[in-house]
Amino acid sequence: MLNSPGPEFSEEFEDTAETEREALEVDLLLEGIYRLYGYDFRNYMRTSIRRRIQNRMKLEKLPSITALLERALHDERVAQRLMKDFSINVTEMYRDPSFFRAFRTVVVPSLRELPAIRVWHAGCSTGEEVLSMAILLEEEGLLHKTRIFATDMNATVIEKARTRAYPLSRMQTYTKNYLQAGGSREFSAYYTTNDEHAFFASALMQNVTFFQHNLVTDRSFNEFHVILCRNVLIYFNVTLQNRAHELFHESLSVGGFLGLGSKESLTFVDCFGHYEVVDQVEKLYRKRKTQENSPLHI
Repeated sequence: MLNSPGPEFSEEFEDTAETEREALEVDLLLEGIYRLYGYDFRNYMRTSIRRRIQNRMKLEKLPSITALLERALHDERVAQRLMKDFSINVTEMYRDPSFFRAFRTVVVPSLRELPAIRVWHAGCSTGEEVLSMAILLEEEGLLHKTRIFATDMNATVIEKARTRAYPLSRMQTYTKNYLQAGGSREFSAYYTTNDEHAFFASALMQNVTFFQHNLVTDRSFNEFHVILCRNVLIYFNVTLQNRAHELFHESLSVGGFLGLGSKESLTFVDCFGHYEVVDQVEKLYRKRKTQENSPLHI
């Protein structure tokens, strides 16, 4: 006579079925968002995506992921709120100050040789790091000959970045970061204030162009001497990281520089062999030159 499965087996089976069911629901939700709205989150890290889906379900008072899918497919406002949840926007001025200090030391000397400089900030969020780089280049006497292209998939954060306005309460932290990053002037000279906000000088953004660009679905749009994409790729799985790095490699001039976030690395992506390590700690890399001692291409 066959023994019936014990309670432990049954619970394990139910847990597995529940996990598989949830995974399928997430797949269907992300596929629906992609097919209907054109935003591709299918290769984002699932732990982060699941967290944001569950939070949106609570806010919308929905009982299941399938119910969220149905709402998102029939109500674009819900879909937009969900896609905004998926867009990660955690940033500050001179985040990881040692990165900017290293940039001054190892990248700026090469940029001085160029008659014109093109920089791409990919995943610029609300613009704090774009301003940080603009100030750095101004202090190094390079901003006047630099074009900065700042992109993000989220139109809302781009509009915020264009205002150049940030809470006054953050200025103490930003000033500390600025000084640790090697800033050489009075940080407060770069902005004016009211009771709530600091407004950075419009001259800093004179050569900055903000626009929407999706690293997952959009193509290269120029050739750059510097590409900065910091703390964005940590939310991508390996497939998507390789796709983004292929885009960066295609968009980077020979001898150009790539800057990543503190928790990111080129080591395990397909294009690693096309770069030389400039600063392993600060995640600065340089695209290998086709001929030894050749200058950066213009």
